[in-house]
Amino acid sequence: MSVPSNRDSWLEQLRRRIPEVSPAQALAQQALGALLIDVREDAERAGGLPAHALGLSRGHLELRIEDVQGDRERPVLLLCASGQRSLLAAESLQRLGYRQVSSVAGGFARWKAEGLPIAAGTLDPDAAERYARQLQLAPVGERGQARLGAARVAIVGAGGLGSPAALYLAAAGVGQLTLIDNDTVERSNLHRQVIHADARVGMAKTESARMTLQALNPRIRVEARTERLDADNVERLLAGHDLMLDGTDNFPTRYLLACASLRLKLPMIYGAVERFSGQLGVFDPRRADSPCYRCLFPLPPSAADAPNCSEAGVLGVLPGIVGLLQATEALKLILGLGDSLVGQLLSFDALGMQFHKTRLPRNPDCPGCSPRASFAGYPQVAALCSSGDRPD
Repeated sequence: MSVPSNRDSWLEQLRRRIPEVSPAQALAQQALGALLIDVREDAERAGGLPAHALGLSRGHLELRIEDVQGDRERPVLLLCASGQRSLLAAESLQRLGYRQVSSVAGGFARWKAEGLPIAAGTLDPDAAERYARQLQLAPVGERGQARLGAARVAIVGAGGLGSPAALYLAAAGVGQLTLIDNDTVERSNLHRQVIHADARVGMAKTESARMTLQALNPRIRVEARTERLDADNVERLLAGHDLMLDGTDNFPTRYLLACASLRLKLPMIYGAVERFSGQLGVFDPRRADSPCYRCLFPLPPSAADAPNCSEAGVLGVLPGIVGLLQATEALKLILGLGDSLVGQLLSFDALGMQFHKTRLPRNPDCPGCSPRASFAGYPQVAALCSSGDRPD
């Protein structure tokens, strides 16, 4: 006779202490008011779960159970794939003081085999596998992934900043990316604009970027807008999005974006690079405490004081770092996670490998967002400054 393993012995002890019910009994108790919790991982539930069950993975059960079910007297039924994890979950709930806890014998495999009602999972198998590591994060899960899938992000400039931002937003599953750029790929772009390839020199950047993004994640939608953003089309190009990333390197475009951000109530994620340093900020007009871009730059500096990368040069990895930080802020805004950079300016010195945050409050006299600010039309905004119009 074989000697049972420690795990088998432990499970057998749990079965003596924790009531087990069949799937049919669980369905009947559910109809009488018991809470059925599917403790499988989000990716496992993508193929379906018992009808009216609550999906709450085993790894986060103890942390979140009080938020979803604070009544420790209500009967709770726990279900996993085969009936083992649910025993462990039930023991945890007993230790937390839940008094009527049962495990569903045979788990979802038996539930499905017996033909009991099943609700479709929110994610198909491809999505469950593609986003598996992201789905394991409790603040994301299926609900957060659905929010990403419904999000629409405009990226102005498919260059050094737009390239890494677009790649990682596409990989994360942001449902629609709109690329706005009128430039073509040049060989001098390739040391930093990693979304493009040598074979695409001369191709429109929007089309080159679209090809890369669709190859990376064919599930998302990529809209290419091969036109220069200007006073006549800025609202048309940006309307209908949830937020925008500023991947440009010239002040006329940035001032148009800042104005449209305020008028459309569209968060603007600002990034800029020069030589060995970069800046990042978030301007969210939905928040009363948020500054706008013109709180930072009330008036545009001269071209000599703020040269673009074609004039000043840039370390190739620097736009990648800042662009990834822009993507991070975008994901946080979409998911409602963490603290955004609203009200702060993040500076990065690559040579010293230092990040520094500076407080950036609203300017009560800001020509863009103060109560006394006036809007005389986008042509007037564009006329404030002029410089090159190629995105970096």
